[in-house]
Amino acid sequence: MAIDTTEHGILTPPLDTPRLSTRDKLVLFVLCAAQFMVALDFSVLNVALPVLGDDLGMSRSGLQWAVTAFALPSGGFLLLFGRMGDLYGRRKLFLSGLVLFGAASLLATLAWDPASFLAGRALQGVGAAAIVPTGMSLLTTTFAEGPARDRALGISGTLLSLGFTVGMVAGGTLTDAFGWRSTMGLLTLFALVVLPLAPALLPESRTPDRPRLDIPGAMTVTGGLLSLIYALSTAADHGFARPDVITTLIAGIALLAAFVTVESRTAAPLVSLPMLRRRTVAWGNLGGLVTFSMMSTVVFALTLYLQEVLRLSAFETGMVFGVQGVLSAVAGTLAPKVIGRLGARRTLVASLTGQGALIAALLGLNAHTWSVWLAVTAVSLASMCHLGAIISYGLTVTSGVPDEEQGLATGLVTSTQQVGITVGIPLLGVLATTSGDLLTGVHTVLAIDAAVVLLAAALVAAGLRVHRSGTVEAEALGAR
Repeated sequence: MAIDTTEHGILTPPLDTPRLSTRDKLVLFVLCAAQFMVALDFSVLNVALPVLGDDLGMSRSGLQWAVTAFALPSGGFLLLFGRMGDLYGRRKLFLSGLVLFGAASLLATLAWDPASFLAGRALQGVGAAAIVPTGMSLLTTTFAEGPARDRALGISGTLLSLGFTVGMVAGGTLTDAFGWRSTMGLLTLFALVVLPLAPALLPESRTPDRPRLDIPGAMTVTGGLLSLIYALSTAADHGFARPDVITTLIAGIALLAAFVTVESRTAAPLVSLPMLRRRTVAWGNLGGLVTFSMMSTVVFALTLYLQEVLRLSAFETGMVFGVQGVLSAVAGTLAPKVIGRLGARRTLVASLTGQGALIAALLGLNAHTWSVWLAVTAVSLASMCHLGAIISYGLTVTSGVPDEEQGLATGLVTSTQQVGITVGIPLLGVLATTSGDLLTGVHTVLAIDAAVVLLAAALVAAGLRVHRSGTVEAEALGAR
């Protein structure tokens, strides 16, 4: 039972953490392993791209599609698949996503030309879009709100962050030792480990009274997200002046605006607008969007700085981010305890503030080799705060949401993650690469990044403020 603490604005877990049963641990292993596998896919291929391009005959400009082909469907279909899981069965869709992801990873491993490889990457993205929201909603419906869910989300958030970092380190190591195909083969092995365990362990869950799927809403939101992600991903490499970037950016904004109009007039909407008006959902997702987008930009800028300014090798750069990954794992074990004492809202605000302050400390980087120690220290501590923000914003958004809407709530959480990872580098990273002096460009990116995170911390703190006369239930539910 969660403790009623209206002062913090949401349900705060008690300090004692319950023991998980063996079956609970196995369920958690399956769900977290699947999330880790998807997180790994975001970064494991990055270091291998030049080798991959030479082997398959892909041009430098075409290499961005190795990333975009995965990002488009994985971000575009998240909300749709999250709602389909609510309506037709989360376990069923989760298993289907695992099968598709494993088969697509095998296709990418065996690819014989650019078309077959990009087809594998696109199908991986579709599988990931099914796995992530249904896996998260299975987690939040399996573990009751309170300490058990806090612990489960803490482990899941840690592995999500760790998967991205491990992918950066493992990608270079595997490519050097076995070639680029081993990066995709690793994902195939992950799917083969998880898939046999999932059917026997995961319970089926769905909304009891099944309404019709909101087709107009699904078409507009999916089209809008696909257009927006394409525009931002392409702009990262080619700038915003290209006609296709401008066209798809406008189309994405227009379709998302149409989506809001459609949802306001539909009896059974894909996204409940009253849910979006909950303060916990709206402000929690803002915190999540900022922490993901700004941290991905820091990693991008530091990668350029370490290799182009300090002249570190790819392996040495990977070791810098390896330290970051270890401390993120430590933060994952500490975050539930901090949330237990402070509440999710205060933890989210404190984590964003710490992340912004530590990014600001990176402005002290210069061309001297000793700066690597500042980079290691500041980015690792910032990542600990980032991990705290990931866990606390997920708890903030899903707290108080009925089980039948958990797929929708977690779909919003995971959409925020995906869009955040996608938009940060195109919006800010281009400043580092287009500046005449790279170090000056990196400083510009870091300064804007820190300012955005600190501003978001202030806005989230104000937006989630709770009056002492209010109730936890009213704050968790927001405007209905």
